[in-house]
Amino acid sequence: METLSVREAQLSDIPALADYWQNADPGFLTGMGVDLNKMPPREQFTQWLAMHMSTPLEQRVSYCVIWEIDGRPVGHSNTNPTKFGEEAFMHLHLWNATTRKKGLGTEFVKHTLPFYFEKLQLKRLYSEPYALNPAPNKTFEKLGFELVKEYITTPGFLNFEQPVKRWMLTCERFMELYS
Repeated sequence: METLSVREAQLSDIPALADYWQNADPGFLTGMGVDLNKMPPREQFTQWLAMHMSTPLEQRVSYCVIWEIDGRPVGHSNTNPTKFGEEAFMHLHLWNATTRKKGLGTEFVKHTLPFYFEKLQLKRLYSEPYALNPAPNKTFEKLGFELVKEYITTPGFLNFEQPVKRWMLTCERFMELYS
C-alpha cells in the first residue's frame, strides 16, 4: 500500500517544480487553462520560486506544498494569490499522467488543507479551476467545498480567459469536516 504525504516545499524542490511546468505536454497544460505563450523561461520561473520561498510566510503571495508517494515527490499544491490570515486561492498539480485519475488528488488535498488553514491562518480557501477540467471540480465537490459561482475570467498570470468554477471552503466548514 502506498503512503501519501504532504510537506512544505523547499528550495531543493525548485528543479522538480520547474521540470513539471517546462516539460509538461502542451495539450495537458492547455487542458487545465494555461496559455502557453505566457510561460516564463525556466530561469525566470526558478528565480520567482526562490524569491517567494525566501519571503517570510506572512508576506508571501504564494505558498507551496509537495505531494509525495512513499517519499517520492509526485505533485504539488500552491496558493496564489494569498492574503495571510484572510484567504487564498489553491491550485492542484499531479506531475505525471500515471498518478492522475486514481483519486490521489482528492486524498492529497485532504492532507493539504491543514497546511493552508493552520500555516496561513486562513478564514477562506478558494479554488477556480477551469470549468472544462472535470478532475479538480470533482475533487472540490467531494471534499465539501461550496460551489460559489461559475464565470469567465483570466484566473492567473499563466492562464487564458476561460470559464471557471469558484469553489470555497471556510475555516469553520474545514473544522466541521476534518477535525
